[in-house]
Amino acid sequence: MDSEQAREVIPHGDPLALFTQWYDEARGTEPNDSNAMALATATPDGFPSVRMVLLKGHGPDGFVFYTNGRSRKGGEIAANPQVSLLFHWKSLRRQIRIEGVLSPVSDAEAEAYFHSRARDSQLGAVASDQSAPLDSRETFLARYEEARARFEGGEVERPAHWGGWRVRPLAMEFWQDRPYRLHERRRFEHSANGWASTLLYP
Repeated sequence: MDSEQAREVIPHGDPLALFTQWYDEARGTEPNDSNAMALATATPDGFPSVRMVLLKGHGPDGFVFYTNGRSRKGGEIAANPQVSLLFHWKSLRRQIRIEGVLSPVSDAEAEAYFHSRARDSQLGAVASDQSAPLDSRETFLARYEEARARFEGGEVERPAHWGGWRVRPLAMEFWQDRPYRLHERRRFEHSANGWASTLLYP
């Protein structure tokens, strides 16, 4: 085996800084939605569900996304705040898995993000009873038109049940494709003493 194959490419250190480095690289290489991530939640009895959401902020405090609190994921989050995230950047042949615990963002943060969205997206959030049964698409579009008329000429009011969540990471795992499927994985775990990491068999 040559020396290049033996060289480790996922360093020890701060996984949040490494996430930022990989994320910045993905923003330049992924053709669509480099901030897309799979969010896995579970019911109180342990039945899992997963869907794609968009990362809307990250930093030392964690990873932020927004959703309708009355949706299925909102209900599961309220019952069980332990979640997992997965980023997959095919262009870079990389994955990052994150395990953590959720807490709500402040109302001020939710207001600021809600009103940074396109107005039509704000109206869509008002019109949608996310995850609830819908008899026809025409009903949804009629609700959208009603919301547009109601807020015409003024600011769209953020629904009280629409807000953001921050995932505080307890573990992060980085995966890098390597030749011959001899991939590289490093898992970071957080404790009172900070972050510690170890390589894993791929």
